[in-house]
Amino acid sequence: MRLKGKVALVTGSSQGIGRGIARRLAEEGADVLLTAREHDAGAEAALAEVRTQGVRAEFIAADLAETGQCRELVERGIAALGALDILVNNAGVQSHAAFLDAAEEDYALVLNVNLRAPFFLAQAFARHLLERGSPGRIINNSSVHEELPFPNFTSYCVSKGGLKMLMRNLAIELAPYGITVNNVAPGAIETPINSALMNQPDKLQRLMQNIPRGRLGQPSDVAGAVAFLASADADYITGTTLYVDGGLLWNYSEQ
Repeated sequence: MRLKGKVALVTGSSQGIGRGIARRLAEEGADVLLTAREHDAGAEAALAEVRTQGVRAEFIAADLAETGQCRELVERGIAALGALDILVNNAGVQSHAAFLDAAEEDYALVLNVNLRAPFFLAQAFARHLLERGSPGRIINNSSVHEELPFPNFTSYCVSKGGLKMLMRNLAIELAPYGITVNNVAPGAIETPINSALMNQPDKLQRLMQNIPRGRLGQPSDVAGAVAFLASADADYITGTTLYVDGGLLWNYSEQ
């Protein structure tokens, strides 16, 4: 129960990695504010799952592509749960397109959700911590593609590369206030966003040849890393990316 008495906001937490993170933080004793764009059946299921851990949990729908809704989410979360101690910027989108065919609206959506939203969520969250005079944790769910090129997903790579530098800058600026800032960078994780890959055995086999660990990652693998960075065990860690990829990053090659 390393996080008992803490309150965490986890974006994109109605499914996949975000849902796994929300559940793991609750298992560690944290109260959790879940959020996604829609308050749908997936959101209700995730909320119920978190509440089975005996913690307080609330869900607030928000479109993180809109800066105003990012700020409002933090305000409403504080009103609902009294305070926030941990921010997990997990929500993310991607758009498949060759660079020469990429559309402006797709680029804007990816950058708005993956990079602009973490910026303004972190800003609102950090201001809240300073007003309380409290330390805190900012953890961004990045990707191995903050380092690794991914042809036909340039906007996604740009957003994750930007998130890496955002993390490094905020780590320096916010360290004097006791706020740590780190990234978790997953590799190939078995989630709904990768369902198409799961149904293409040839492509999946080629990917597996690039993963020394010999398996796809699970949301729980990422959630464990986030729980560590959110805990007192990681109090002296800031400005760092923790890769959760089974060794993929340093063994990857296009085939």
